[in-house]
Amino acid sequence: MSENGIAAADVFAEGLRRNAADGGFSFASVCSAHPDVLAASLRLARERAVPIVVEATSNQVNQFGGYTGMTPADFIAAVGRIAAEVGANLETVVFGGDHLGPQAWRAEPAEAAMAKAADMMRAYVEAGFTKIHLDCSEGCAGEDPQVGDALAAERAAILAEACERAAPAPERLSYIVGTEVPPPGGARAEHAEAIRPTEPDAARATLLAHNQAFAARGLGAAWDRVRGLVVQPGLEFAPDHVDRFDLQVPDRLSPVLRDWPRIAFEAHSTDYQEPAVFPELARRRFAVLKVGPALTYAYRSAVYALSHIDGWTTGEPHLSELMERLMVEAPGHWRKHYEGDAATLRTLRHFGYADRIRYYWALPDAREAVAALEARIDAAKFPDPLVEQYFAAGEIARAATLRSAAGLGRAKALIHARIETALEPYLFRSSAR
Repeated sequence: MSENGIAAADVFAEGLRRNAADGGFSFASVCSAHPDVLAASLRLARERAVPIVVEATSNQVNQFGGYTGMTPADFIAAVGRIAAEVGANLETVVFGGDHLGPQAWRAEPAEAAMAKAADMMRAYVEAGFTKIHLDCSEGCAGEDPQVGDALAAERAAILAEACERAAPAPERLSYIVGTEVPPPGGARAEHAEAIRPTEPDAARATLLAHNQAFAARGLGAAWDRVRGLVVQPGLEFAPDHVDRFDLQVPDRLSPVLRDWPRIAFEAHSTDYQEPAVFPELARRRFAVLKVGPALTYAYRSAVYALSHIDGWTTGEPHLSELMERLMVEAPGHWRKHYEGDAATLRTLRHFGYADRIRYYWALPDAREAVAALEARIDAAKFPDPLVEQYFAAGEIARAATLRSAAGLGRAKALIHARIETALEPYLFRSSAR
């Protein structure tokens, strides 16, 4: 990426223009810190010749390291190394900060949480992140769980001001606002009611509240850099089910943007939707489509499949046994997201759509076990029917290509092929203009 994220900012602006022109383009926004997810995603975007957004959340990555142990600068450096390995051009990668606000410190009083959030904003923009999601929708200590538009917008403006002051080139920033946001990490266990699209009047009210909050702080130039509004299109996923987008529902939201022509919509939690949904969302002015858990879910399913193959050939215990122990020993990442009896909880820990298991792959025991599994698969000899039992024909064919063209081992090629299969529907706009 060129200095201060200039190339990435131009790429993002051009993508928004293309979306506004004919709805034939939207960005796949990969929200994951998993190295295999990032490698597979960057390689596929390179092959399809499309730009891509790579995002870090405030829980994953912040000035204190987040749960990944990475600061914003560390994250960009890590993605840069992966991009070099797969031959991806970072000038086509837009770095985004997702859910940037006081959420990571919401157990603290608002003043303290906002001070830490402002420090985080500075770390993000100084590192080179140019797409900044200002998310102050969750309350802090003593406040309601979800705050209203006015307070969320006021806090968003405060954090935008911190970005403006710290960014090497503030004119290259793109802000995303919006309060109808799933909580960081995905829908909670209590999510059960039907998902309803954002009401047009609510979207207008959110934009107006942010416009007024920015104006109150003298941030007119920053307001001109607001490029996206997060709204609920009518889709979501919970631990054990997916709320499918209804393609027949009339488009009532895009007319809202007639008064805000430079702003597009952003959709969170588009994971697990049918392929036809993504181009339809683009047509409805959703220029950014977030995906994360569906990609790590694909990773987990591929690794578990390889562990089944490994069990047939070597007799090694299945990887799920280790992962179960790690999740039970440290339940903080899944406890608030799953509910049910012991058997249900065990199933959801491994197979839930929320994919809370993704938080455990970075643990040393898990990393060592997966590396050993991949080594055994690469060294073992087993018949094709055994692979065909656990991987689809298209995945096997793609893995063969990855082995020959990218030099991946057998295990890694199969893993990346499954991740690519999950990401592929987002890259429907395969011819860049």
